[in-house]
Amino acid sequence: MSPIKPIANCLSAITIFLSLSACNHTPSEQSESLKEKRSQTSERIGSPQLLSASTPISEEKKLAQEQADVVLIGSELEGLYLAKAAADEGLRVCILDPRPAFGGQVLQGEMLFLDATRDAHRKSLVQGRVKELFDGFKNGQIRKIHDFQHYMEKLVKGIPVTQAVRIGQVGKVTGVDGNEHISSLTYTTSDGVQHHITASSWVENTDYAAFVNQLHVTRAPGLEKLYGQSKIEYMGSSYMMKFKHVNWKKWLSVFNSMKLEERKKKFGTAFLTESYALSFDAVTKAYKPTSDRLFLRGFNAINQLNGDVLINGLLIFDVNPADDASVNQAIALGQKEIPFILELFRKNLPGWENAELNGFPPYLYIREYNHYETAYTLQASDLLSGRMFDDNVSIGGYPIDLQGITANKWGVEMGRPDKYGIPLRSFVLKGYDNVLMAGKNVGASAIAYGSVRIQPNTSTAAESIGVLLGELRGTKYTVANVPAMEMERVQHLLAMKYHINVIGVRGENRVQGWSKDELQKLDTGEINITTYKHKK
Repeated sequence: MSPIKPIANCLSAITIFLSLSACNHTPSEQSESLKEKRSQTSERIGSPQLLSASTPISEEKKLAQEQADVVLIGSELEGLYLAKAAADEGLRVCILDPRPAFGGQVLQGEMLFLDATRDAHRKSLVQGRVKELFDGFKNGQIRKIHDFQHYMEKLVKGIPVTQAVRIGQVGKVTGVDGNEHISSLTYTTSDGVQHHITASSWVENTDYAAFVNQLHVTRAPGLEKLYGQSKIEYMGSSYMMKFKHVNWKKWLSVFNSMKLEERKKKFGTAFLTESYALSFDAVTKAYKPTSDRLFLRGFNAINQLNGDVLINGLLIFDVNPADDASVNQAIALGQKEIPFILELFRKNLPGWENAELNGFPPYLYIREYNHYETAYTLQASDLLSGRMFDDNVSIGGYPIDLQGITANKWGVEMGRPDKYGIPLRSFVLKGYDNVLMAGKNVGASAIAYGSVRIQPNTSTAAESIGVLLGELRGTKYTVANVPAMEMERVQHLLAMKYHINVIGVRGENRVQGWSKDELQKLDTGEINITTYKHKK
């Protein structure tokens, strides 16, 4: 049984297409004009040579036939920016979600505490369409589940979304440059109808690589290599904790009235404002979970107003997001534990005396799954050197934050970059010319991923790529072979039209003068820049 249950009315404003015409809507007039404009200057891509057909033609004719320009697999927030941008460019886009309910980490996992990205001088790096979300979060207009629901519904308005699909066979052809090219996909909807869809581009946008796992891909080493484990394990998942009847005003008042030494003794490292609370690690360290798979870390709490508080702080280890039984078991552990954590907060946090549980999310906040090889894999040294790329699609920033696993429950920080470039190549699946990786699927080493994974980094990249796909339509180029001049043209368009600046940016080099050997050890985790003393 799937661990995900739909939130009430979650899809009220989303059009779900389960019919034959699900992805066959006609491109807009803008798309047609773009097509005409580019056909005057660009040669059309040649017909690829058939390598293997996953379904015989005689069987294909029996299936519901569909066409699209871009097919997004999964409904995680980050990839929706790609879908929206591509649709705005006039491309035919559809979303096929293997999960039975829409919204992934945000709407189902209710991970509503947003981490902003900033450079070393605290200047915001959030840009593009995702900035609207972060601005709304900061000013209190987007705090509760229905606010996020409304926001995400706007992103997919007019884009066909089909939930609970079962992915079937994949059709492959040989691309003009020798890479594999996905030509089609067979999938089954919840009503048992089989569909056969063709598309130009395919986007992996689930938290467990539901589509890419069907392909010939290479898994890159994960955190198990850093910690010397033989067993594959991912960063701990969070089960978001929801409370009501919290007197945040009292909490803030008492906190601010305390002397610094008194505050530190009672709460440890702690920050509290009108909107959020961070750490309070003296409180969480005193808590003993009922299971070794659980850990209460220093928390991130958001004031959702009217007494409602949402906290990210309960880690659950050894969760496999590709295994429903594993996810269900983790959810059960979390639901059993949170009442005990509530008692801890009632006793130790002023203003929490009358707090109560406010329900449970239907899903987890999954931080990490397998890392697969992309055309370029970002490394820790790229981030800490402030490296920029000719094919930048986003400017990233955030500490290299590796959340805990069973071998190191507190996790570890591996350094604090200023800002760095995130290239298109880190979203192109290696060996394929039309498979893109969105959000958590970004091509980064297990260490670099600690920073790159943060939502604004990959959301901006997804929007940039959506625009790029629209600009490439009708040309001979694919995302795997965009020439430098074309990439630069699109980057200028991103700056002028979409307020996404990815060129002319410089990041501080935190590893200036380091030897090749030192940088290599930085990338493998043998050196942690936060403790290492570099000799100049």
